[in-house]
Amino acid sequence: MSAPSPAPTERGILQFLEICDSFYPADAVDASVEQQRHWYDALCARFDRPLPPEMIFADGMLQRIPIRRYRPRKIVTRTILLYLHGGGFVVGSLESHHAICAEIADFAGAELVSVDYRLAPEYRWPAQTDDGFTVLKHLLSANSKVVLIGDSAGGNLAAGLALRARDEGLSGLIGQVLIYPALGGDLATGSYVEMAEAPGLTTADVAYYRDILQAPDGNEIAEPLQAASLAGLPPAFITVAHFDPLRDDGRHYAARLTAEGVEVWFREEPQMVHAWLRARHISDGARDGFHAVCEAVRHFAAP
Repeated sequence: MSAPSPAPTERGILQFLEICDSFYPADAVDASVEQQRHWYDALCARFDRPLPPEMIFADGMLQRIPIRRYRPRKIVTRTILLYLHGGGFVVGSLESHHAICAEIADFAGAELVSVDYRLAPEYRWPAQTDDGFTVLKHLLSANSKVVLIGDSAGGNLAAGLALRARDEGLSGLIGQVLIYPALGGDLATGSYVEMAEAPGLTTADVAYYRDILQAPDGNEIAEPLQAASLAGLPPAFITVAHFDPLRDDGRHYAARLTAEGVEVWFREEPQMVHAWLRARHISDGARDGFHAVCEAVRHFAAP
């Protein structure tokens, strides 16, 4: 008889998982992409929250890329926040992370730009990173300072964009906030084995998302853990969930950044699962984790 899969015990996160299961089945990746997106949109709508008071947002296009700009009631810095949403490169949109983006912008007192990058399988790699880089270059060309923020697949994109900006000699990128990022770790070791059947995301799910994206193996933009050097990158805040196959990606990236002279703040949320950002209003652990994310963003963006 096999041992039970590791799982959290915090009441709030268990309630969150129960709600998620009612909207998004554990075997969702076996369904059509259209069905996955339908389930994901419904799940996101379930966790919608009213936006902070006096928050203004507007949709627009940057070249051919849809974006959403958020302006909080009080802006204290000219630094721009650039948000890249999660969703395995397959699901997610400007709507899926709407309240999350608004709350971060409000806390930091900074304008935030969210990117509706192209999704797989309709668009394979590097469409996603190219869309993000187009927006990043546009913001930096306006002499803006930028903080990159991304969760899950968006954390992968944010880390890759930081590498691209460094390699192209772009200035103005002053921080990166990576939230349970997927960074290209070995699926046969560490947390990918220990947390293979974790609630919320399994190692098989990660393999599915990698396969559908079709990024080249070993490419350092697609798999930042494979980068030859991480020296010269902007300071980073990295947070991971203990019950998440992606956990060690963040752990190892933080360790490498530190070893190569990059300033790093690292958190591991002991009771959290993948995608805990959505649980920030029902789970004490997620609330604390989200506050730490917001504090990090505000620290990096400070004038």
